[in-house]
Amino acid sequence: MCFTVAIMRNGVLLTAEEYYNSLPPVIRKKKDNPLMPEMPDFFMISGFEHPALAVIKESGMELNQWGLIPNNGMVKDRVAADEFRKLTLNAKGETIFEKPSYRDNIISHRCLLPVSGFYEWRAYESRKYPYYIQPEQGNGFLLGSVYDSWTDTATGEISNTFSIVTTKANPLMQMIHNIKKRMPLILTMEDAHTWMKPSLSPDEIKTLIKPYDENRMKAHSISRKASNAKEFRNYSEIQNPVDYPELNQQNLF
Repeated sequence: MCFTVAIMRNGVLLTAEEYYNSLPPVIRKKKDNPLMPEMPDFFMISGFEHPALAVIKESGMELNQWGLIPNNGMVKDRVAADEFRKLTLNAKGETIFEKPSYRDNIISHRCLLPVSGFYEWRAYESRKYPYYIQPEQGNGFLLGSVYDSWTDTATGEISNTFSIVTTKANPLMQMIHNIKKRMPLILTMEDAHTWMKPSLSPDEIKTLIKPYDENRMKAHSISRKASNAKEFRNYSEIQNPVDYPELNQQNLF
């Protein structure tokens, strides 16, 4: 799954600008302010912290909190919402059209989350080793996501939230995420444009939910400090390579 990401503002901004600049001119003119909202750099941020991250919607970029709260009557109050969103950091692509939390949003509320990279853990001889995964070239990935807006009827407060869609792992991610063998839905620029078209049919959407080309990614192991959620991990050096001789790491580069 994908519960931890990196979002360095400058690189993600360039990724977002690349997306907007590649849109047809008639669509691009509708984007009055495609630049990212103000937000800090996140060298490592967990979805369980429910951070507000910049997602790309049809209307431009806006901050949404990670952990979708569906606006379909399932969630009655804030206590239920806070519990619910712990379970909706990811939306499994194979069942997204069936699950009540997502089945309406995958049709009408698709968005993109630009990230610099993401983190996953490899199991080896009863231990887990953290890895940082990033593009082979370029500034970041565009992750296929879904969003919704939920209103707390007690206070009138509106929560804008999102969930990252996941899919089966490609060969690189199978080696790293070697138990569940999952990965986030990473979209090419062309597929990202298609993902954002509001008129897509379910079958057309399903064709986009597929593993990303492993040749367009790279990965390296990092410090085990990344595995301790109780430690402060939001610093640039957390992404530095750390070699573990017991791992056959040459297969990951």
